[in-house]
Amino acid sequence: MDIPVWQYILSIAVYTAILYVVHELSRKYLKGATVFFILAIFTFPLWLNNLDGWFRWGKTLIVLIPTCFTNLVRLSNRSKNEGWEFLRKEWPLYILYIVLSLNIIEASLKDLALGNYFNAISGFLLCITIPLPKKSWRISGSYGDLIADFPLMWCFLYTTWNACFVYAENPGYLASSICILLVPEIVSIIKGRSDLWLSARVYTLAFHLLIRATYDIFTPIMDSSAWANENVVSIWGIINIIVHISFAIWWFTKGSIKNNTKAKPKPI
Repeated sequence: MDIPVWQYILSIAVYTAILYVVHELSRKYLKGATVFFILAIFTFPLWLNNLDGWFRWGKTLIVLIPTCFTNLVRLSNRSKNEGWEFLRKEWPLYILYIVLSLNIIEASLKDLALGNYFNAISGFLLCITIPLPKKSWRISGSYGDLIADFPLMWCFLYTTWNACFVYAENPGYLASSICILLVPEIVSIIKGRSDLWLSARVYTLAFHLLIRATYDIFTPIMDSSAWANENVVSIWGIINIIVHISFAIWWFTKGSIKNNTKAKPKPI
């Protein structure tokens, strides 16, 4: 499909803005967001015409259902109503941690099946460097936000890993996927709220997958199939694994470096 450059730029800008608004509305109007995403699951009969294979169905469900769960956890923490105390404990955050890991693993397994081995390994490295919920995850603030203190570098590595995965798996959707990857980065860097990166990722991805499952509006507007290039996939994967390995080494040695620094005797 011959799409002019200006159409890509305009459609990416508009869709990114829409997704940014979706995240802000999901944060501030929690009850409405809860109802919306619960009802979204019941649109599954419409998915039959748009979702093909286990990966598409699994990806859609493994995002929409946990998004509903996230909303319930946020509601219980914000309202403090009786009977919801069990959702105000630590275990729901570990459930969300597992879901994030499964999402990455699912895509990495698909990368392996596609022969995109370097990027697949990068995905597994991302999993083992996710900050643990006990110290880094919480529900906080007047909106009951999902807060996750992720290093900016981890967020960037997730972005480049996921973009490479989409480019290898279905380059036609890379342009639209750039939009959902941009919003968390905008929230983290431009807005200065890196602790909301995960929140932005959750809601923008859920909204995006819902649209893709119900109706394909992206192919006629921003189909990026013409961008496909196997050499780019290979080079991108190599670059990803280099920076992911470097980050993983830093991640697992920073604790020992701090301990060694503390253990040094003070000069007399």
